[in-house]
Amino acid sequence: MNTKTAQTPETGATGKYTPTAEQIAKWKKQHGEIFAYEADDLACYLRRPDRQTVELASVRGQNSPFKFTEVILANCWLGGNEELRTGDNYFMGLSQIVSDLVEIKKGELKKV
Repeated sequence: MNTKTAQTPETGATGKYTPTAEQIAKWKKQHGEIFAYEADDLACYLRRPDRQTVELASVRGQNSPFKFTEVILANCWLGGNEELRTGDNYFMGLSQIVSDLVEIKKGELKKV
């Protein structure tokens, strides 16, 4: 497993990815709710998936549960330490929470 941390303007050579307040505001304006995921000294920022992304992830994930996670991350990743996507242990941790990004609003069916 590669243990290097992605170098970004927000982190310098190493360290946790930290977007600016302006970047977070821009993401929120464009995507609505934004979520931060942290593990060890790494972080990433994600948006909620849209219906098309969930549909694609569901189809790809039928034969491999990790494919569901890969599709969601590929489409909802806004920024972060790439090791969270590429390191097996971190990826498996993300795969356990990625379904929490899918918001389901339930209504009530009534006979009339």
